[in-house]
Amino acid sequence: MISAINMLICATLFQRLWDADIWYSLPAIIAISLVYAATRHEAMGPILHHALRTALWIAGFMAVFFLILRLIS
Repeated sequence: MISAINMLICATLFQRLWDADIWYSLPAIIAISLVYAATRHEAMGPILHHALRTALWIAGFMAVFFLILRLIS
């Protein structure tokens, strides 16, 4: 059984994640990845595959950059 304190902690954590400004980067990552992939391929399959790889690369780069900034500050 989940206690009231655990429920409050989970709700607070969920609210902090929901309010995080990082969510604004998702539409930009998706749009950039799809446009970049579409300039390289014509068929839908390769476009989606390349867009996924590019999106993961961008997200990974952002995560590494975030960690570097976090360690510096």
